[in-house]
Amino acid sequence: MDQQPAPRSNLTHLPDLGASTGRVGPTRVRMPIYVDLLPPCNNACPAGENIQEWLRLVKAKDDEGAWRELTRNNPFPAIHGRVCYHPCETACNRVELDGAVSIHSVERYLGDLAIEQGWRFQAPARTSGRRVLVIGSGPSGLSAAYHLAMLGHEVEVHDSSDLPGGMMRYGIPEYRLPRDVLDAEIDRIRALGVTFVQNHTVTDLVAEQAQGNFDAVFVAIGAHLSKRVDIPTRDAGRIVDAVSFLRDVASGERPVIGRRVAVYGGGNTAMDAARVAQRLGAEESIVVYRRTAEQMPAHAGERDEAVREGVKMNWLRTISQVDEGRMQVEIMELDENGRAVGTGRFETLEADTVILALGQEADSGFLKQIPGMRFDGDVVQVDTRTLMTDVPGIFAGGDAVPSERTVTVGVGHGKKASRVIDRWLASRPVVDNPKNDLATFDKLNLWYWGDDRATTQPELDVAQRLNFDEIVGGLTDDQARTEAWRCLSCGNCIECDGCLGSCPEDAVIKLGKGLRYRYDYTKCTGCGTCYEQCPVHAIEMIPER
Repeated sequence: MDQQPAPRSNLTHLPDLGASTGRVGPTRVRMPIYVDLLPPCNNACPAGENIQEWLRLVKAKDDEGAWRELTRNNPFPAIHGRVCYHPCETACNRVELDGAVSIHSVERYLGDLAIEQGWRFQAPARTSGRRVLVIGSGPSGLSAAYHLAMLGHEVEVHDSSDLPGGMMRYGIPEYRLPRDVLDAEIDRIRALGVTFVQNHTVTDLVAEQAQGNFDAVFVAIGAHLSKRVDIPTRDAGRIVDAVSFLRDVASGERPVIGRRVAVYGGGNTAMDAARVAQRLGAEESIVVYRRTAEQMPAHAGERDEAVREGVKMNWLRTISQVDEGRMQVEIMELDENGRAVGTGRFETLEADTVILALGQEADSGFLKQIPGMRFDGDVVQVDTRTLMTDVPGIFAGGDAVPSERTVTVGVGHGKKASRVIDRWLASRPVVDNPKNDLATFDKLNLWYWGDDRATTQPELDVAQRLNFDEIVGGLTDDQARTEAWRCLSCGNCIECDGCLGSCPEDAVIKLGKGLRYRYDYTKCTGCGTCYEQCPVHAIEMIPER
């Protein structure tokens, strides 16, 4: 009798559909939702620009729309595209792929195009009847004046210099920021009706406010006073401070500095002074700094450009004495804590002029007459949430308060203060808007993006940098568009239709261009396929509600 074969066993166990928790089941346990996350570039911008949005508009060939979106937060794209140290690019997720998006170059493209096309801000239809006084016409004061004017307030800017611009005009050399660019972007603010009172030094702020019937004040004085150090010398005329030196050159003077110039300090102002000295004819320009290159406060790009142009760096040295045509420097070394200490050993270097670039202070003495003001050295203490001092109605920002002293930080302070002042004048509380979660690199799905290196801006050859002509050029239309397309749109839907095509249940509904999508949750099984393929992480899976 033939033996029957034993039944084969099934190696795949059938799931218990009533208890399983896999990707799908009889009961949906999770569901997809569309989200908007915070792009890291936006998060890092001190001026609070919506960078991702204006880059999107550049991609869409809507350059004027992009400029108007950008200037909702920052009225100076042509300036910032040249002088901002672009922390947005440091934070850019594309750094992990093939290099950050060159945000500053596209910003400059929009700023230059706006000047060329004569675009203007649209003044508000209504005025508030309130008057606000701004002290100082640097980046923070100008930003506040712009935003306050756009909010419908009457604004007057009082400033001690001949022309507005603050350190943008009198501190940043023309080869980095041409003055016609600066003037064009300031003129737009003037066209809004902002009044500028130049060559006017405020000595009694309370009286000034009362006499002008100002309802609020924003103090935005710059750090125009150089810190001094006592250096023994036989000829004090051979020692000048960097701020005065740069200001004189920016005002059209050409001081006699001799063949060899030494700049004492390691910040960005020191780099500017050394490079300007070369353009004035110095055969040798040396930076003397008491610490190492790694400890130097100057931005790496500024230092590298100075070295490219022939500026020599003399690390771990401090000036102890200046005599006719030469100076004595002490050799320093780092102790176990990384601090520079003297060794008692000295060198002699030739120098016809010594320029001191040891930092700046704000000229805040006139504020110390006001009862109730608190200070920390040269800066006034403010509520960090509102930028209001302890005196109601008097606000402060930029170099006048404890902060990083950059153009972009100052512009951000001006915007923040203007919005708080607007609420304060209307007796409305300040509301803190919560930020969305950050769209970090690990959240992205990179299948969508290919390699694409950043666009390089044209530059003058070092041999051509003999005057104050602008060094760095701008992008063409096509280059700006190409660079904008490198943006990964981190955390926000780009309408790529990936979710639409990947859904096995046809649960994704396309709403039309610019309107994105929605889910039909009667069809959705919660499989998560849409979530897993989304290149920008604009979809999140959440527990079933």
